[in-house]
Amino acid sequence: MNTIFEDVKALCTAAKSAAPVLALQTVGKRNRALRVMAGRLMAACDDILEANQKDLSNAASNGVPKVMMDRLRLTRERIVDMANAMVELIALDDPLGVTKTFTRPSGITVKETRVPLGVVAIIFEARPNVTADAAAIAIKSGNAMILRGGKEAIESNRAIVAALRRGLEAEGLSPDLIGLVGSTDRESANALMQMRGLVDVLIPRGGKGLIRSCVENAKVPVIETGAGNCHVYVDKEADPDKALRVCVNAKCQRPSVCNAAETLLVHRDMAATFLPAFYAATREWGLELRGDQATCALLPEALPVTEEDYATEYNDYIMTVKIVDGVEEAIDHINRYGTRHSEAILTENSDTAMRFCGMVDAAAVYHNASTRFTDGGEFGLGAEIGISTQKLHARGPMGLSALTTVKYMVSGDGAIRQ
Repeated sequence: MNTIFEDVKALCTAAKSAAPVLALQTVGKRNRALRVMAGRLMAACDDILEANQKDLSNAASNGVPKVMMDRLRLTRERIVDMANAMVELIALDDPLGVTKTFTRPSGITVKETRVPLGVVAIIFEARPNVTADAAAIAIKSGNAMILRGGKEAIESNRAIVAALRRGLEAEGLSPDLIGLVGSTDRESANALMQMRGLVDVLIPRGGKGLIRSCVENAKVPVIETGAGNCHVYVDKEADPDKALRVCVNAKCQRPSVCNAAETLLVHRDMAATFLPAFYAATREWGLELRGDQATCALLPEALPVTEEDYATEYNDYIMTVKIVDGVEEAIDHINRYGTRHSEAILTENSDTAMRFCGMVDAAAVYHNASTRFTDGGEFGLGAEIGISTQKLHARGPMGLSALTTVKYMVSGDGAIRQ
């Protein structure tokens, strides 16, 4: 009987063998595979929903919070959305083969060409839709994909991956292009982090703990994604109605995702009117506010905030609040506690907005718009594999181009260097 390490290595070895073959396929072939995969996903809808019910039942028994259950839950409509996201990738430009060609005085011709990364691995939590999105992006961009999901979604992931692999086989491609790590023990994640030479890049998609573990322990290159301690700052020159609408959306529309706002910063001149209005507007969700001393004086319902609260990504109907003296204090707070994900300012002063957007360190900054827009689909990139919060290789929503790199094709006629 194989060990977990041996199983993971075998999965990655098979993917490494299959990846170069896919890289040589035309975009037409890759697009046809996506269409067939989407069809097989829909054909397996009943099986996937049955598997998802098992996951939901197990999650409920294990005390998974209600707001996190929403991430895990699949419906027929959500599976349709997953299949449609695959089909929508077909219409996007091929990320491969894009070239720049130039000739040097030495006589050589250099062609810079976009090529796949090779084998991409992703470790993620209870988000079965990520399974389909990641696999689809990989196939479109010519990569193999190794998926290691959380234990809460293992049955759903098995059903989804089985359907997608059948789609690859039907199109004459190796099913090993999509591999699912069967074990959800921590050992399997650790094993995947050690697959240097077999895995070209590892993408952790989840909370701070998961990302930190990968960054600190992986022997393969890692792209940091996901952790979203996002802020919204309401400036003294904000339009109150516009600001209220945006702040409520940023927090309450779907609090369990990484682009939901976790902290509300309000200029002192706006606080007395804006905070009671915000509290009233969020009553239907039962939003819990944790505020500084000035906030608690205005809102007796608010709980006292702690230093730890300011650094917490809740993924729940909880929000910290701080009253600040101006944009500089807001910027300092965000750069101290933020995770370089998504930050927003509400103001009608374009100079203040420009200063905020220029000084805040984040992958996405917003002026008079909700942080909830940080998403591959909303940015026109199609499905995304994650939102990078680092600065090298890729930053922000990672679409097709983020799973490519460059290769230099150099030709000459017996050219030698002098």
